[in-house]
Amino acid sequence: MRALLSVWDKTGIVEIARRLHEIGFELISTGGTLRAIADAGVPVRAVSDVTGSPEMLGGRVKTLHPAIHGGLLARRDSPDQMAELASHGIGTIDLVVANLYPFGEVVSHPEVTLDDALEHIDIGGPTMIRAAAKNFPAVLVLVDPSDYEPVLDALAEGGLDGVPIKMRRNLAAKAFAHVAAYDSVIAAYLRPAGEFPHHLPLAGERMTMLRYGENPHQEAAIYRLLNPRGTRGVAAWRVLSGKEMSYNNYLDAVAAWAAAADFPGPAVSIIKHNLPCGLATHDDLSQAFLAAHTSDPVSAFGGVVALNRPVDAHTASLITDHFFEVVLAPAFSPEALDELRRKKNLRVVEVPDTGMEDPLEVRVLDGAMLVQTPDRVEPDPASWKTVTRRAPTESELESLVFAWRAVRHVKSNAIVLATGTATVGIGGGQPNRVDAVRIAVERAGARARGSVLASDAFFPFPDGVEAAAEAGVTAIAQPGGSVRDEEVIAAADRAGIAMVFTGIRHFRH
Repeated sequence: MRALLSVWDKTGIVEIARRLHEIGFELISTGGTLRAIADAGVPVRAVSDVTGSPEMLGGRVKTLHPAIHGGLLARRDSPDQMAELASHGIGTIDLVVANLYPFGEVVSHPEVTLDDALEHIDIGGPTMIRAAAKNFPAVLVLVDPSDYEPVLDALAEGGLDGVPIKMRRNLAAKAFAHVAAYDSVIAAYLRPAGEFPHHLPLAGERMTMLRYGENPHQEAAIYRLLNPRGTRGVAAWRVLSGKEMSYNNYLDAVAAWAAAADFPGPAVSIIKHNLPCGLATHDDLSQAFLAAHTSDPVSAFGGVVALNRPVDAHTASLITDHFFEVVLAPAFSPEALDELRRKKNLRVVEVPDTGMEDPLEVRVLDGAMLVQTPDRVEPDPASWKTVTRRAPTESELESLVFAWRAVRHVKSNAIVLATGTATVGIGGGQPNRVDAVRIAVERAGARARGSVLASDAFFPFPDGVEAAAEAGVTAIAQPGGSVRDEEVIAAADRAGIAMVFTGIRHFRH
């Protein structure tokens, strides 16, 4: 029995080498793995001794040789192939322990050069792993140190025949996934940012299993997307306190953070069931929180709060006056953290600034993926066109800019009512726009009077504007472009509402 060991991650490599030797394997190895095993006093042969060829090109060519790949690929149930091996003096290799250069880690450093990146593209390793995995009925392949112990136990008990075919197949699947993930990171690194390639390889690494999915009868896990720009987004979050994050917590927290982080000034968003119920900005973060919570305190109960500035003790005390599931921020003062930790079940999440954004958004469907560039168009009031007899006042325009930024974080059809730089009523996720207006107005109540309105898409009929006017809305921002724009404008003029067309739509399905 022969085993070939060649790993970058040397976790447990000496231990598995020693155990394999004790079981009766002849060990073959390369480079740093060879030195580690030999230094531990375990007998091991160099690959060059087996191939009869020296390592070449600074280590680029070590295992790419018939003496290695013939020994891996030969079918043991084929007398002709086994006779051919014997005629060339090549022995079989029955087990491979291998993992690959950390390409993703290398290229995540900002100062990395293309030459550095190319030198960390492993060729021999993936080829060897794939060869072993292809022939898994005869060859064991281990790419994950967590698999060493169960395989060693099976070998010790029953030799090569003691390793069941199901285990062999699972190890092969893991090996192919290891190589596929590796190649996907390389492809992403070489692909120009924002390009829509013919093939879009994506790979994920499981971070943890979750207690359940959206409902208790559903199983769930969260995966970190492997990315050449390094760990980013949710994968970089740090849970500082509270219960384990759930599937629904993650969905709501992502929506909450996206909304808060979209504002240049101090901002707070409150999300419930993936829908905003409060958004506000203020120079004083505590005042932004109070304004966001006041927007819809009933819906905020049990929601998720995101703050785009470090949280101080006073703001933390305001948060703990209410029941929330999760609070996210870029940082928390020690005093704020102590205050938030008083609520033992409150999940406190630190969101570090990784300085990286993905150029494409991917949404997985049944058997397909939708891919688009993110909606990051900045509000540009200078480009907006006033279409009514009355133009917005300066204060109305300031509120419209805020509302226009906020509305893109609401599910379409989306309506946001705002006063100053805080929402007072939000309606979204409705199959028609007038219902969304009515919901926003109902939630705002008396606060609708004197507010401004942003609509993520055009009003197809004047009824939405008429409902807003009846509630006391004074100014509206909407994209325009309906065949009934003139009727909609006329309705605004009759009510004395100022209306601007932005020329931009913010659908969010």
